[in-house]
Amino acid sequence: MTSPQRKTLQELTIEPGTGKALELRRGQVLRIEQTSGRQCADFNCFNLHDYKEFFHTGRTRHLHGLHPTKGDFLWSAPPRERPMMAIIEDTVGTNDVLYPRCSAFLFEYHYGLPVHTNCHDIQAEAQREFGLTPDDVHDSFNFFMHTGVDSGGRPFIAKNTAKQGDYVELLALMDVLAVPNVCGADVMMTSDFELKPLKLTVFEGTDADWSRVSEFPRLKNQRSPADFKVKNIKADRELYRDPVYRPEFTNVPLVISELEVTLSAEELGWVRQLKATGKYGETDAEVLRYAFFTWWIGQFMQGPKHASST
Repeated sequence: MTSPQRKTLQELTIEPGTGKALELRRGQVLRIEQTSGRQCADFNCFNLHDYKEFFHTGRTRHLHGLHPTKGDFLWSAPPRERPMMAIIEDTVGTNDVLYPRCSAFLFEYHYGLPVHTNCHDIQAEAQREFGLTPDDVHDSFNFFMHTGVDSGGRPFIAKNTAKQGDYVELLALMDVLAVPNVCGADVMMTSDFELKPLKLTVFEGTDADWSRVSEFPRLKNQRSPADFKVKNIKADRELYRDPVYRPEFTNVPLVISELEVTLSAEELGWVRQLKATGKYGETDAEVLRYAFFTWWIGQFMQGPKHASST
């Protein structure tokens, strides 16, 4: 529950196909919340005063495993290797730092879809508001994404278990540019084959929030630009919002069309059996969509399948 002492600074909802770059000052808290459930949120961040320091999945994975959760940190890349944000609440606990961000290439290669929402393009457009380019996008922290590795060492994506109202909260340990987006993958199991909005709330952090952060190491090899031989890679490394920026996300607004599917009595019976398990959706349509896409992935997806067998 939200601390009664917290002050709400900003609230907004990001729609499918979009994301938002947010300035967070040290001590502020970002909540990413499910509006209807089962939606993956890709997330990245940069040091607001030096964009060359950014969140690094590899170091975070090394220190916290494949599924970081409450009590863990989001670490910056070598040679900085500092905790940038702390996860102070997580009501689901199924996060991922194994899979890279999805891209337009993956949807064309895997599925034959040359035009599709994808996290790289969404992140690139969101952070363009602060003068960053597509080359500045880095692999993201995949909140609410349910993944694993099977006995053969192959990674897989499992059913998203987040429910309406579930959330994660991140405490900024430095001034950051935070970039959350609605994951663009709807033909993967990432968000149960459907794209849904996400709610973002920024709070002014409290002493209670800081009390939930454990001590983190401060070591000699956590270097800064002062330790580099070439000290100035870019004349101005601070990030500033472009006051005339207007979002130009590709593939939006998304168009959702109803498709009528006629089932035989036997086929409807199979759907109802799956529905009764409670694993594949709450309505006949959700169960049918889930069954169809998992079958289609097995039959027609190019390359590794990355789908759970359950």
